[in-house]
Amino acid sequence: MMFDRVLIANRGEIACRIMRTCRRLGIHTIAVYSEADATAQHARQADEAWPIGGPRPADSYLRGDAILEVARKTGAQAIHPGYGFLSENADFAEAVEQAGIVFIGPPANSMRRMGSKAGAKELMAAHGVPVVPGYSGEDQDTALLAREAQRIGFPLMIKAAYGGGGKGMRIVRKADEFTAALESCRREAKNAFGRDRVLLERYIETPRHIEFQIFGDKHGNAIHLNERECSAQRRYQKVLEETPSPFLTQEMRARMGEAAIAAARALDYVNAGTVEFIVGPDAHKSGGDFYFMEINTRLQVEHPVTEMVLHLDLVELQLRVAAGEVLPGSLLRNKSVPADGHAIELRLYAEDPQQGFLPGSGKLQHLHLPPQSAHVRIDAGVIEGDTVTIFYDPMIAKLIVWERTRSEALQRMREALAQCDIAGPKSNIDFLERLVRHPAVIEGRIDTGYLDRHLAEFLPADTAPEDATLFAAATAVLLDEEARAPLAPHNAGDPHSPWARADAWRLGHPGKRIVCFTHAGQRIEIDAHGANGCYTLAHGSSRCEIANAMLGDGMLSVALDGTTRRFNARVRDDAVLLHDGVQRHRLARIGAFAYTKSARERGDRVLAPMPGRIVLVKAKTGDNVVEGQELIIMEAMKMELTLRAPRAAAITELRASAGDFVDADVILVRFGESA
Repeated sequence: MMFDRVLIANRGEIACRIMRTCRRLGIHTIAVYSEADATAQHARQADEAWPIGGPRPADSYLRGDAILEVARKTGAQAIHPGYGFLSENADFAEAVEQAGIVFIGPPANSMRRMGSKAGAKELMAAHGVPVVPGYSGEDQDTALLAREAQRIGFPLMIKAAYGGGGKGMRIVRKADEFTAALESCRREAKNAFGRDRVLLERYIETPRHIEFQIFGDKHGNAIHLNERECSAQRRYQKVLEETPSPFLTQEMRARMGEAAIAAARALDYVNAGTVEFIVGPDAHKSGGDFYFMEINTRLQVEHPVTEMVLHLDLVELQLRVAAGEVLPGSLLRNKSVPADGHAIELRLYAEDPQQGFLPGSGKLQHLHLPPQSAHVRIDAGVIEGDTVTIFYDPMIAKLIVWERTRSEALQRMREALAQCDIAGPKSNIDFLERLVRHPAVIEGRIDTGYLDRHLAEFLPADTAPEDATLFAAATAVLLDEEARAPLAPHNAGDPHSPWARADAWRLGHPGKRIVCFTHAGQRIEIDAHGANGCYTLAHGSSRCEIANAMLGDGMLSVALDGTTRRFNARVRDDAVLLHDGVQRHRLARIGAFAYTKSARERGDRVLAPMPGRIVLVKAKTGDNVVEGQELIIMEAMKMELTLRAPRAAAITELRASAGDFVDADVILVRFGESA
């Protein structure tokens, strides 16, 4: 019998996504939220929402006791954990079951059997699932491990047996490097996970990452729902996911699917999961060379691409399986479900690719995403005006597209990205646009290490805008000003008055307007004469005749010196966004009348670059510091940031202490002249 009341033990886009399915099925949804999420979308969209603690995950979303207390108070019959937080916590799953509430996921026992990489590998091998050649025994004698390394061959990887997140991993390419790498790996594993046991595996050069969606029910049935390829990664984090894989042959797909089902049966698996494989570069030719990596005992972030090509709702399947229903007969009768078309997913993040993908935070002053349709899907947990906080993953939205073929899906994704506009925290949109145009992606030959080896190819160069771009941006500003001028309150009495016009009209002469932008700290002026879509523009020694310009519905059509161009265009008070179909141009707007900062005003303070917590203060009031000297260490978005002195000077005021929480742009240090 289907549930009436479900508690969602998560936040953000996945909580909102689960709510959509529950609402369609008539299920009452209960949300939980932290102090930082009191006005978040998942709290607003639920039928009811309850506070569970402070902003840090450890004080709220990781508090299983608080979540269970809300479940008891509200009469929740089931808890959906989403992904992240407590979704793969066997103790929490067991506590839910002991409370007489259904955990929408696999049993705690299945999770525990996957908790040790070594144990999981041995279990899979015993059930005929291909595993990477290596050593996972309990005997951790250094001499024995060295002999096993020689047997496996180089290159090989040393991995913490109880690790995760890329910690406790070392690649060893030569025998004489093994002992030092082993000692280093053991130290890191001990510090991070409390245990220094390691396992050895053959290292697969330039591998692919391909995962299979599996489902099991409480009646002993297990199926797979085809693969997703996630080979585009940066530092082990997935960047682009798609299905079907452009790499797999039908024979490989069938063999890997059978291995995925074997893995599910080895665990008596129930509900949704993902079997992840590492695949050698020649696997599509040899028909082999694929190996079990791990099972994620939850729904995956990239599940929408599977839904798009199979026309399934995986959250609904989760709910029905958890309620005791048998998997649909249409799925059980097929060893694999035929895919309809091709789907791709990208994740829009508040982060700065030019600064090592530094996570960002702050208010989303503008957020424009493409309209949803049969071809474009948006999964988001924020809207314009919301804040990306420092406490959680800085994802803004997932952008998913579907088309009949892969090449058409890539083009659909390019068009969707061109319509995106995010203002406030910096975003990774420019990086994603270059990604979906890169030959390695277009040709389907990217491997898991490609982005890290060739990152510069995906980062846009900060080159000065061309004159044509400046003239198009200026035209958009002029048209926007003219459209808004008659609507201004002081012109409401007579919108046809010449004084209501925004074309610099003057009695007896044509008048001039100045449009100003900045780039890399430099002021850019464009002189303009004309009105109503016909202008003469000048920038330095360059001139351009503009004709037949029109701005509407986010599009600019303009003839530049007789050649008509079309742009996605958005004009704001502080910036202009142009997209010519290939490249994004963002120009900051400033007033027509310039001012210059005094030399004394420059470098007289240190500001907090984002909201965060002060970890360490390494200076005090009265200190004479040198340029570049470390002053303060902050923690924000799970990263440490070092704030340094911008010049040699004396500290006249220090407004930070260890443990303080500070907002973005607050003054932390003030300087005077050096003593």
